[in-house]
Amino acid sequence: MQPQLARLFSLDGRRALVTGASSGLGRHFAQTLAAAGAEVLVTARREAPLQALVETIQASGGRARAFALDVTRRDDVCRVLDAAGPLDVLVNNAGVSGSQALLDCDDGSWDRVLDTNLKGAWTVAQESARRMVAAGQGGSLINVTSILASRVAGAVGPYLAAKAGLAHLTRAMALELARHGIRVNALAPGYVMTDLNETFLASDAGQRLRSRIPSRRYSQPADLDGALLLLASDAGRGMSGSEIVVDGGHLCSSL
Repeated sequence: MQPQLARLFSLDGRRALVTGASSGLGRHFAQTLAAAGAEVLVTARREAPLQALVETIQASGGRARAFALDVTRRDDVCRVLDAAGPLDVLVNNAGVSGSQALLDCDDGSWDRVLDTNLKGAWTVAQESARRMVAAGQGGSLINVTSILASRVAGAVGPYLAAKAGLAHLTRAMALELARHGIRVNALAPGYVMTDLNETFLASDAGQRLRSRIPSRRYSQPADLDGALLLLASDAGRGMSGSEIVVDGGHLCSSL
């Protein structure tokens, strides 16, 4: 890569915060950002896996700090952001799911998913943006949505609603924050093979699902690296209100 292109994608001197970093995609995102030069602040409800992640990043020559964080509590969000210091990049990745038929879904199940996936993402993005504006600096907010923001699957109604809402909220935030030099974009993965879902994806049902993906393969976490770094770095400085889909062509599959 030519030096000027390498500089575009570099995150040297930047500080990035990743929510939901204790496992899965969040853990991988944190390592990718650290490898690109960012100081990474890893957050999640479970602190023990975060400390292990910090040690892994530091062993590879990166910089990282860990904070226990419940994104559904604004006071907790403010506490962590104040302790973290000025941010350049936020990766809003924290999320929960569940499987319940529409007629069986109760208020508690609905609230659990919406409070984390939509309200939690809103709270972290809003408080991060407030601090960026107060500091007189721009930044990049990346909301991790899903191809299920655009397509429908059974028994995951609250998750669909949350991700669709976050996708549209991304555009609303991009509109209002552009004047402050803050870019807001969405990263929409398809089905990605992680330690959280590999058992299902390897099952007969998972194989049937894979057959409906045009590429006939599930994505790997590393497949998202290019899109993540584009949105986080100066390489994507002209992008705001955009959604990057990484799904092996799943969204364009025929009905």
